[in-house]
Amino acid sequence: MGRAVNQLSDKWIKKTDIPPGLYGDGNGLYLQVSPSYTEGEKPTKSWIFRFMIRGRARKMGLGDVDQVSLKDARKLAQAQRLIVVEGRDPIEERKARKLALVAEHEAEKAKATTFRQCAEAYIKANQAGWKSAKHAAQWEATLETYAYPTIGNLPVALVDRNHVMKILEPIWTSKTETASRVRGRIEKVLDRAKAMGLRDGENPARWIGHLDQLLPRKSQVAPVEHFAALPYKQLPAFMAKLRKRDGVSARALEFTILNVTRTANTIGAKWDQINEAENTWTIPGELMKGKKGKRRPDHVIPLSDRALAILADLPRDGDFIFPGGKEGAGLSNMAMAETLREMGYDGDKATVHGFRSTFKDWASEQTAYANELTEMAMAHIVSDKTERAYRRGDQREKRVRLMQDWASYCEAKAPAGDNVVAIGARR
Repeated sequence: MGRAVNQLSDKWIKKTDIPPGLYGDGNGLYLQVSPSYTEGEKPTKSWIFRFMIRGRARKMGLGDVDQVSLKDARKLAQAQRLIVVEGRDPIEERKARKLALVAEHEAEKAKATTFRQCAEAYIKANQAGWKSAKHAAQWEATLETYAYPTIGNLPVALVDRNHVMKILEPIWTSKTETASRVRGRIEKVLDRAKAMGLRDGENPARWIGHLDQLLPRKSQVAPVEHFAALPYKQLPAFMAKLRKRDGVSARALEFTILNVTRTANTIGAKWDQINEAENTWTIPGELMKGKKGKRRPDHVIPLSDRALAILADLPRDGDFIFPGGKEGAGLSNMAMAETLREMGYDGDKATVHGFRSTFKDWASEQTAYANELTEMAMAHIVSDKTERAYRRGDQREKRVRLMQDWASYCEAKAPAGDNVVAIGARR
């Protein structure tokens, strides 16, 4: 005699007074009536499929009575029975299907992740390790201007060589340095996207062995970009105006001009770098600009009378000669540029770095100092033989005179004339 099946009816399962418990329909299908734990609410009813698999009793939910009819519940139970007959566990298979659906959904989401979203995620992940917020802002600005109009809303998985070339070709010869940075930033974003499983294949923004076959080298087409420099004949008037300004930034800018240094050296200058006995400022070699991985020698600057006077007037409240707004930190790298702007000199008229060119023009046109000497004053790399020569005896004295002559010119009441004044030769 076979087991009884189809023992339940639609009319019966709709009754509201069925006591809590399990009610079999046959073939492992049960109506489960669960008690309500909230006063006044009716018991809940759901379908259960019970089965044995590898000697283990299991119970699989098939849905609520309100969502699954008796007829459909029987079909579901029968389908599960067939799986059990084959020796498979329907519960585990359902879990596997759900996981596969989740993975498929995540894969679809990944395919829909745009280049802009990936770029923003890259910036967020890396900006803590960048030197300043300005660097992050430059990333955002260049991508916003050049990359996003073409690939910003494109799924990152679909970015290819044609897209990259469409971005780079219009600016490669006219804005070469900017184009090179854009290319490098796109490459980094796509590399990260691949590492996160958002795209496959080669990086279409890669230079070596790829774009270098399609675009001319940067050195072949890059226009020389100079920092705006104040003509040296205008410098005395500028310095007089600068000396009238108060504040750390103004003194830092004057100190930078007098010593022909870079912004980073001035804002990073510390009191222990000053030798009061010899009136020199020594910038450690590791802080000097040079080829990556190559140790530069220390840069010793003879301090002029005016440079020493600036130091004498500054308070010594910490390690930094020119302290910034944050405790224990030097001046912001934009502070001196802001002073220039406030004085009416925007980036097209003069820049902090441009005063190094002002010095070089003055030394070349108004003095007889050797080129090697002025190059050393600017901390440019010269041959080891030349450097050793200019570190000896009276050559060191010439460097002292050069810096003092430069300071004297900066303090002159009127611009120099057109005739060359052989300052270095008459001493």
